[in-house]
Amino acid sequence: MAVATQSLEQLCINSIRFLAIDAVEKAKSGHPGLPMGAAPMAFVLFDQFLKFNPKNPKWVDRDRFVLSAGHGCMLQYALLHLTGYDSVPLEEIKQFRQWGSKTPGHPENFVTTGIEVTTGPLGQGVGNAVGLAIAEAHLAARFNKPGHNIVDHYTYVILGDGCNMEGIASEAASLGGHLKLGKLIMMYDSNSISIDGSTDLAFTENVGMRYEAYGWQVLYVADGNNDLDAIAKAIAEAKAETTKPTIIIVTTVIGYGSPKKAGTAGVHGAMLGTDEVAATRANLGWEYEPFVVPEDAYTRFHKAITKGADAEAEWNARYAAYKLAYPTEAAEYDRIMAGELPTGWEDSLAPVLEMEKSTRLLSEACLNALSKALPEFLGGSADLAHSNMTYVKGSPDFQPGSYEGRNFRFGVREHGMGAILNGMGLHGGLIPYGATFLVFADYMRGAIRLSALSEVGVIYIMTHDSIALGEDGPTHQPVETIASLRAIPDLIVLRPGDAKETVGSYEVAIANRKRSTLLAFTRQNVKNLPGTSVEGTKKGGYAIVEAENPDLILIATGSELELATKAADIFKSEGKSVRVVSMPSWELFEGQTQEYKDSVLAPSCKKRVSVEAGSTMGWHKYVGSDGAVIGIDTFGASAPGNICYEKFGFTVDNVVATARKVLG
Repeated sequence: MAVATQSLEQLCINSIRFLAIDAVEKAKSGHPGLPMGAAPMAFVLFDQFLKFNPKNPKWVDRDRFVLSAGHGCMLQYALLHLTGYDSVPLEEIKQFRQWGSKTPGHPENFVTTGIEVTTGPLGQGVGNAVGLAIAEAHLAARFNKPGHNIVDHYTYVILGDGCNMEGIASEAASLGGHLKLGKLIMMYDSNSISIDGSTDLAFTENVGMRYEAYGWQVLYVADGNNDLDAIAKAIAEAKAETTKPTIIIVTTVIGYGSPKKAGTAGVHGAMLGTDEVAATRANLGWEYEPFVVPEDAYTRFHKAITKGADAEAEWNARYAAYKLAYPTEAAEYDRIMAGELPTGWEDSLAPVLEMEKSTRLLSEACLNALSKALPEFLGGSADLAHSNMTYVKGSPDFQPGSYEGRNFRFGVREHGMGAILNGMGLHGGLIPYGATFLVFADYMRGAIRLSALSEVGVIYIMTHDSIALGEDGPTHQPVETIASLRAIPDLIVLRPGDAKETVGSYEVAIANRKRSTLLAFTRQNVKNLPGTSVEGTKKGGYAIVEAENPDLILIATGSELELATKAADIFKSEGKSVRVVSMPSWELFEGQTQEYKDSVLAPSCKKRVSVEAGSTMGWHKYVGSDGAVIGIDTFGASAPGNICYEKFGFTVDNVVATARKVLG
């Protein structure tokens, strides 16, 4: 068809397609198929329904859009550019997937303004979207008043076949259906193609029936490549359903418009190639040079700028009236949406400092204290609230009909929980936490990794942190888990040893609003030790038993701190100079100055022993070639916790014996 016969809508849709095609072609890398097939549904969404202001991308009451099928990110970059986001000028489209560009290979919220969440690993975006919708529902329940709806926005998602295959999406969608999140709308780009070929190779279930079973409204669009009216009607119907989330199953052709590659796996993750680009241009009547967008298309897309400014102005007027009617609530809303902490929030933790319990019970005390000081602090457990000790007393559960509740029941859905927490954190206005046994951190590792990458201050609470768990045996004893978590860049891992260190760990976690924190707690009781401190904990490593010019340095974490201090007492009685260093967080310690690190781990003292009931991996960095590591590099065993500790060498006698060998 000739360009002249294209409708304005078709011109806009093809502008999206060819920006994606041209960017992938220039980069010689990327996924053109999804943008080509999903462009119509994305255009209808952004043109008619999505509430956003391109000139103020962080406006708090904007709708949230998530591209869960993040490999198709040129779809989103094209839309950001076309609708007038300053973060994605045409030059950035041309720099797709290049060093330092604002258009990386998958959407990253910390790189590109207008991207809400970091997606790429399939299915994560579905979990993020459930978290975003939860945040909207909670804040609306908390702040909206009769005649004053200041929190009123939707979460929209485009996902693909791969997202629906991933188990994390099932976990998140199941919870989203249970919670009746009526402002969550997903558009499923159902093109029946994945990397290996037709989805018939491995994915033949009835997705609609699955979502119906989850409690979702399921709608269908038979021709997602041409029937714009059907797409618009489906979105409007989805918005009208307020008691269920909605999935719109939109049947599309991957790589739509490509004569040879449309509908094949060949257009999923590879450029079309010069000849096929030319053939696609001819087939779709696109007579423009690469990266050229017709002015008529720009004019239509740029209506979003005026429309968005008007929507924000209307909200500002409503919010001004709200401020007059509810000044206290408005001040609180402004504070939490700005990510500011109230003055003196740390004081709420003071009563915990003198307690002697397991660190998981100390954690419970911290949670309950902080919940009174920080109304934005909320979360829950993966069906382990009374094992993780994460239930906040006096607060209702977050459930349909009580979205103001702050106790979350995530169910046995660790991976989904992690992605949901990321969405809650990235929405703004909340400090979310989620809990499980430390060994199950591996079930949610992908989401934890994305927490760290996305610069979001999620707090992970992990209990039953060692072989002291005991009788449940090696399946539940996380011998290697702490070491593996320390390998994740920008994740703060803390394993406190007593009340003061638990309080310090929570102060670190709350204060770091752009860095995720994982707290590892004991099931067994620990004693408060002389020399531990909140401020020392914040530095990651510090001396709890001081000694000038030490002959020996003992380094320990968590429940093993007591072993180190008792061993030091024995050596001191023999006239040895022994320093005991608590190292609750490698990451925080590495963030200190070299001068400080040397003041703790004196370079002159080469005789060092570390003690931690977990993998020895990484500890040699701190003990050196002249030192020794007491740890466990095998799986654990089923026996009472104290017996496990004894059999695996976590005794004062073994610490002393090992140190004697080091001392020679």
